[in-house]
Amino acid sequence: MYFGKWLRTGTLLVGLSFLLGGCASVSQNSTPATLDKLLSDPALQGATVSLMVRDASTGTTLYQHNPRTRLVPASNLKLLTTAAAMDVLGPHYRFATQLLSNGMRQGDRLTGNLYLRGLGDPSIQFADYQALAAQLASQGVRQVQGDLVFDDTWFDAERLGVDWSHDDETTYYGAQISALTVAPNTDFDAGSVLVTAKAPLRVGSPVGVEIYPPTDYLQLNNRAVSGPGNSYGINRRHGTNLLQLSGAMAPGRQSQQLVSVWEPTQLVANLFEQALAQQGIKVLGRRVMGGASPAGVTVLAEHQSAPLQELIVPLLKLSNNAMSEALLKAMGRQTANSGTASAGAVAVAGFLKRQGLDTSAVSQVDGSGLSRRNLVSSQTLTDLLLAASKQPWFDAWYNALPVAGNADRMTGGSLGYRLRGTAAENNLHAKTGSMAGVSSLSGYLTDAHGRKLVFAMLTNNHVVAGAQVKTVENRVAVALSRSGD
Repeated sequence: MYFGKWLRTGTLLVGLSFLLGGCASVSQNSTPATLDKLLSDPALQGATVSLMVRDASTGTTLYQHNPRTRLVPASNLKLLTTAAAMDVLGPHYRFATQLLSNGMRQGDRLTGNLYLRGLGDPSIQFADYQALAAQLASQGVRQVQGDLVFDDTWFDAERLGVDWSHDDETTYYGAQISALTVAPNTDFDAGSVLVTAKAPLRVGSPVGVEIYPPTDYLQLNNRAVSGPGNSYGINRRHGTNLLQLSGAMAPGRQSQQLVSVWEPTQLVANLFEQALAQQGIKVLGRRVMGGASPAGVTVLAEHQSAPLQELIVPLLKLSNNAMSEALLKAMGRQTANSGTASAGAVAVAGFLKRQGLDTSAVSQVDGSGLSRRNLVSSQTLTDLLLAASKQPWFDAWYNALPVAGNADRMTGGSLGYRLRGTAAENNLHAKTGSMAGVSSLSGYLTDAHGRKLVFAMLTNNHVVAGAQVKTVENRVAVALSRSGD
């Protein structure tokens, strides 16, 4: 039996298997039997797995194992967030950051307040803030007689997601969320800075440290030295921006590490004040944090992000959490005038409902999948993959998914080094997901007969190394790609 015959035999078998506990089984020469065997791998012993495979054209179920069991999806949740964003916000949606004033120009003076208003752009960088200051200077402004107000009220003040783990707090993927933020790189890891440490050749000498974007908003306690042992590390103390560097780094070596900041709006304030000073613009009033821009203000300068259909490329390829959280809150603002994660989750549910999905089977509390309160099944994920394939924006979304075995970083993404030399290479387009005890892989591929398939595999509560579970995922993807041989 080959995979192409599942339509005749698989439906009855999977229906029976669901009644018997969700594990289809047929002749040991069939693809369903191969999948059964793969799911009996010792790496999955004691774990819970939800796996579903469907025909992408008809939606027919070809294989299922615990298809309705809701599990923690990790970054597979980004499939829901980004698909909903493409629908709710639209593929041409752009984030904006605005420089506003309620004052009047008098020569080179601005008589009122100056407002820097963030509308949630997770891709804005220090150079963009410098460009905003340059635009103001090009209008002849050299003095602001009022206050400099940093308006991050487009989103709420909840900086972290629901039930995010405390040990993720200082990581770039656990960075705080703000409507006024800054990314240190073109991966758009907003809310973080890049710390570069270099060990001098002289053993025992302190390592040299540079922070980008350049700022004095963070303080250093540098006890790291050049020497043997490779024990160098960085820690940021909770509630502060004190970076503690310790351990040893081999002479001549260099380390670059992203570290999240406490209160990214404050970091933006520090950087923008630098940018104004570089342009020779003086602010005579106070720095005001979190003040809302009043009605009737004039837009003096504006920066816009790339359109959403371009932003989802680094988001999905690199599994960017900061961008995902910004999209969720932007959807909340768009649909309910509330820049909160909960309003965003309602917007996602609305999209799913419009596609005919059962929203009662989904629990979503953030945009990225970092929370363990998120719950979804392989049934729901394959429903989403099928629904997305019928949308006008599907090609852009599909192309943003990581491609198995493709070494180009912005093509292969998180799958770039997986499945090389297999039938899944440059075939599988899928989203990965990883947390302690959680692994996921969901997407699209083509079998040996040219038939398009969608599948979703979620694994929770494994105690082996995540790489062992991903090996099973890889074998599942290869089995599906080769089915019909």
